Amino acid sequence: MQQPNDVFMQQPWLETLLRWTGVRRQAPPVRDTVAALDQGGVSCGLLSAWHGPAGPLISNDEVAGVVAAHPDRFRGVATVDLTDPVGAVREIRRCVRELGFVAVRVVPWLWNLPPNDRRYYPLYVACVELGVPFCTQIGHTGPLCPSEPGRPIPYLDEVLLDFPDLVVVGGHVGYPWIHEVLSLATKYPNFYVDTSAYAVHRLPGELVEFMRGRGRERVLFGSNYPMITAADCLRRLDELGLDDEAKSLFLAGNARRVFGLSG
Repeated sequence: MQQPNDVFMQQPWLETLLRWTGVRRQAPPVRDTVAALDQGGVSCGLLSAWHGPAGPLISNDEVAGVVAAHPDRFRGVATVDLTDPVGAVREIRRCVRELGFVAVRVVPWLWNLPPNDRRYYPLYVACVELGVPFCTQIGHTGPLCPSEPGRPIPYLDEVLLDFPDLVVVGGHVGYPWIHEVLSLATKYPNFYVDTSAYAVHRLPGELVEFMRGRGRERVLFGSNYPMITAADCLRRLDELGLDDEAKSLFLAGNARRVFGLSG
C-alpha cells in the first residue's frame, strides 16, 4: 500500500488507474488511510516509498514519518535511485538499520528496467546482508508504460539463480504470465507472490488452486491502497475456498514470516 502525497497523485501515468478505480487525484489524509485499515480488518500495513527516474515521488523519510506517528499500524518499505548504486546501498542500510524498514521495493516499469539489469544487483547484495526481502512488480502494468519489465521469465528467473539467498516478493499477481509465476514459485523457495491490486474474486484460478494446496505458504495478501481498499479486496474472500490454515497464512502468517513482523 501507499500513503500518497500530491506529487505521487499528480503523476500522468496514474490516469488509467484512476479511470478504472474511480479514485480522485487528491491524496488522502493519513487518518483516512488508518480508517481504511480498520474497515478492512487490517492490523498492519506496509507503506511503500516510490522513486523514479525524475526523482522521489514518495520519499523514504515521508514514509518514516507516517510510521513514526502510527507505529502500531504501519511498517516502512524503502525505495532507492537505480542510477546511484552506491548511494542506493547506503540508503537501504539507513532505512533498515536506522528507520526500521522491513523491505526494499523498486517498480521496474517505472524505470523500464527489468530486475536482471546490472543496476539492481548492488541492491540485492544489500538486501541479503541485511536480511530483508526485495519487492518488485510482476505482470502487466496498469499505467500506460511497457509491461515487459514485469515478465517473470527470463528476468526474475536470472535474479533468483544469481542470488539464491535473496527473498523476492512479486507484487500484483503476474497476469498474464501466471504460469511463469507459478513455475518460479515452484522452482525457488525464496520467491513469493502478493495479490495487491486485485480483489480476491478476480485472482486467476491457477493461483487460487496454488493457494489452496502446495502454495499456501507462498502467497501474501495486499491491497495497493489507495487504488483499492483492503475491504474491497476481501469482500468475497470466502469464494476462494481456502481452509482455515490457508486463509490464515494468506491474510497474515506468510507476511509476518517473510517480513519479520511480530504479532
